[in-house]
Amino acid sequence: MTTTVADAVGTLLGRLGVGHAFGVVGSGNFHATNALRAAGVPFTAARHEGGAATMADAFARTSGRVAVLSVHQGPGLTNAVTGITEAAKSRTPLLVLAADGAGSAVRSNFRIDQDALVRSVGAVSERVHSAESAVADVLRAVGTVRQRRTVVLNLPLDVQAQPCPLPDAVPEPPSWLPVRPAASAVEALARLIDGAARPVFLAGRGARAARAELEALAERCGALVATSAVANGLFAGSPWSLGISGGFATPLAAEVITAADLVVAWGASMTMWTTRHGALIGPDATVVQVDDTAEALGANRPVDLAVLGDVAETARDVAAVVRGGTGYRSRTLHDRIAAEGRWAALPLPAEPDPADDRIDPRLLSAELDALLPAERTLAVDSGNFMGYPSGYLAVPDEAGFCFTQAFQSIGLGLATAIGAALARPDRLPVAALGDGGFTMGVSELETLVRLGIGMLVVVYDDAGYGAEFHHFADDDHTTVRFPDTDLAALAAGFGCDTATVRRPEDLDAVATWLAGPRDRPMVVDAKVRSDEPSWWLAEAFRGH
Repeated sequence: MTTTVADAVGTLLGRLGVGHAFGVVGSGNFHATNALRAAGVPFTAARHEGGAATMADAFARTSGRVAVLSVHQGPGLTNAVTGITEAAKSRTPLLVLAADGAGSAVRSNFRIDQDALVRSVGAVSERVHSAESAVADVLRAVGTVRQRRTVVLNLPLDVQAQPCPLPDAVPEPPSWLPVRPAASAVEALARLIDGAARPVFLAGRGARAARAELEALAERCGALVATSAVANGLFAGSPWSLGISGGFATPLAAEVITAADLVVAWGASMTMWTTRHGALIGPDATVVQVDDTAEALGANRPVDLAVLGDVAETARDVAAVVRGGTGYRSRTLHDRIAAEGRWAALPLPAEPDPADDRIDPRLLSAELDALLPAERTLAVDSGNFMGYPSGYLAVPDEAGFCFTQAFQSIGLGLATAIGAALARPDRLPVAALGDGGFTMGVSELETLVRLGIGMLVVVYDDAGYGAEFHHFADDDHTTVRFPDTDLAALAAGFGCDTATVRRPEDLDAVATWLAGPRDRPMVVDAKVRSDEPSWWLAEAFRGH
């Protein structure tokens, strides 16, 4: 069968089973996008390429399937760069179809060096070179994406228009088996575990598919378990889970992790955020890192043992040879985790004074946690507020938390929640945003309403960029504080249900919305107190 290159690319991706496509369609990506749709790939049109990129990123993270982003050449790609950078830093399996100028169009207004731009943000740049190579070019790009990489496949306009033979049977892209750890590394790790009295397992993004294997090993050796922020929810329901390690850690988690004599990082990069710049790792602790990518081992801090291997494979192999024991587990610690292991279980601030017209963000978050159904998908934007929903709102599993924060950009939260909601339509999607991030990404409210998603959008509204005015406490705040704005009225203009929350009883409107039919989103403008920084803020600014 002969078709054009543009049509062949879309048809091939449909046959290869990509999960969902997002984008903003212009003349350069019009035909390829329609070919995707014709091949059965669901497509969501966003209002901005940046939103589309983050939706695709979140869909891939939440579903575990390859997502596609489709953009016009030049400004279509540059508008999406922040989202592409976030995906690349997070090793999200995302394929970007980016139109590119024809080879002869050297004076085109759209022309930039797209290959150089893509490489500069850590993504992989690929290209459809000709009609003859198109099938091989697409297969190569998809094969790389399946290695958990973000790939930009450039589609020059002159090549897109060429006739292209499409084979009846499309070969599968190259695949890679999980990395099996060396026997010597397995034995070395088993010896360290057998010799540890207080082992802690710290699971990251690379461990999200290995809960069963890690829990089985932890049970054998008496290890406690914790996660990095992006893997939040992985051990939900375990009586031995300490929750998130790092800036969002509870006081108990920080105490217990710091006292560990062995910390094993499973698919976790051991960043300054996860370790509080190393302060959560005791001075005498032995540190092990297990990862399937060699360059990740020891990249952020020295380790005593580096194990190159797939997390699940390594955990299974080690479990087969460890002697076992009670390790760190005791009745006393079990009871303390039950009583102190979640922020929502700790004492809350007193009810606000009747004259106070702003709600404490801890009280707001705890009230929401009690109000919302357990089956939820939580997406959190960046800002001074972000620790409150991350710490107080429980999630049912690792797919229930989507945290697009590898690039630390604000404004991605709403698009993140949309992508995650499309990946898990069976759960209540919740977007937790600051007022700064909400207004940055507000164009995607139209997308949310158009799709008819019953999402709860909670804006922690402190009328400014809270991280900055708290960090620079004694400086002029003119540039980072804003007049109190009726964000609920803004959202109502898009067609959302709305509520303004200043006191706990104002959340009755959310309870009414939850009761149904939830056929359109609800935006809560929560007027939160701004008189103190969040507990993790000072630690976060040390990394700047």
